[in-house]
Amino acid sequence: MPDPLNDIYYLASAGAYRANAPLTGDTKADICIIGGGFTGLSAAVACAEAGLDVVLLEGEQIGFAASGRNGGQMIPGFNMAAADLIKLVGEDVGRQLYLLAMSARDRVHARIERHDIDCDLRQGHIHLAAKKSDFAHFKDEVTFSDRLLGAGEAVLVAPTDIGQYVGVSGYHGGVYVPKGGHLHPLKYARGLKRAAKSAGARIFEGSRAVSIIEGEKVVVRTISGSVTASNVFLACDAETADLAPKAGRYTMPVLNYIIATEPLSDDCARALIPSNAAVSDSRFVLNYFRLSADNRLLFAGGEKYTPKPPVDIAAFVRPYMLKLFPQLADVRIDYAWGGTVGITVNRLPHIGRDGNKLFAHGYSGQGVLLTTLVGELLADLLKGDSRNFDLFQKIPHRAFPGGKLLRTPTYVAGMLYSAMMDRL
Repeated sequence: MPDPLNDIYYLASAGAYRANAPLTGDTKADICIIGGGFTGLSAAVACAEAGLDVVLLEGEQIGFAASGRNGGQMIPGFNMAAADLIKLVGEDVGRQLYLLAMSARDRVHARIERHDIDCDLRQGHIHLAAKKSDFAHFKDEVTFSDRLLGAGEAVLVAPTDIGQYVGVSGYHGGVYVPKGGHLHPLKYARGLKRAAKSAGARIFEGSRAVSIIEGEKVVVRTISGSVTASNVFLACDAETADLAPKAGRYTMPVLNYIIATEPLSDDCARALIPSNAAVSDSRFVLNYFRLSADNRLLFAGGEKYTPKPPVDIAAFVRPYMLKLFPQLADVRIDYAWGGTVGITVNRLPHIGRDGNKLFAHGYSGQGVLLTTLVGELLADLLKGDSRNFDLFQKIPHRAFPGGKLLRTPTYVAGMLYSAMMDRL
């Protein structure tokens, strides 16, 4: 039987890897972090640097789930327009949250530079308007960005100028963010692991947490050991509900599929994306794509609302790629894989605490940058400065309706309706 992991481009291109041993026996720590993706690793680095005794538990290998399978797009901000954010939480809190979110891009760059992480970092992200009304909203976003961050942080791109950035047609303009970009997510995750270990964090792979016993101290049990800690941090995104059903009700796991072409010639690659930026569009069921370091087009698109993956992922995604790039009709697809994204109702991350149990999940497609921010805010919280971490608790969230059994069909119905309106 073929190993589906062989179809993940990032695993094939990240180089050899040696996993840490599983946890055996009982140990103690100041904080136990559950999950070895961007959120957990960023938290481990920041907390260990702050002098805390850190244990991180990963059920598989570092970057096994979304952090090693995502599109690698560094999209600044939230998955919500600034004006809508302010309407939701008010002017003062909205501005603070906006500035915090925008600081995430600089935090990621600082981590990469400080720890010398070779992760194929590239600059620039462009968001394309699928409808004329979307472009009108983009103008408001750029005006807001100019006012809070200064001119040039976000650049409005007229419909006639799209070709300078990406060789597609049918869009109504866009926004280019020079400080956005893209990276190799698995290389970044492994770089964060090295940084966390250097700072003194203890990392155990193949150590899935099976239960949490709450009390004055928290006890996290695995099959072969346990961690007793002052606090536990749930950094397992779409799998949060397995350990914390109450928090897990606020996110929905959604499957996402990506293909990687064979390596393209320099001329072909630059014709597709002259700017070498990461690209996404404003459709409800969006397309997003970029070039890898070895000139492959990494493309994600298409609608799939059931938990069962397509029989042939490449055949499922390829038509969406060809709709934008018909010149790739004869290009071979070398890799095709899927991963799970945690989505909230309002598309804003769900971050907070319940006693000494802390959690962060539901980044809704913006996790490459926001996770590093969250990890550093967690360290601030544990050092006694809760101001920025608690800002996120001022975001009103709604649980997905229907409970565990009805949550998925209810969400699917909503997605189908939104996709239909997107087409109309």
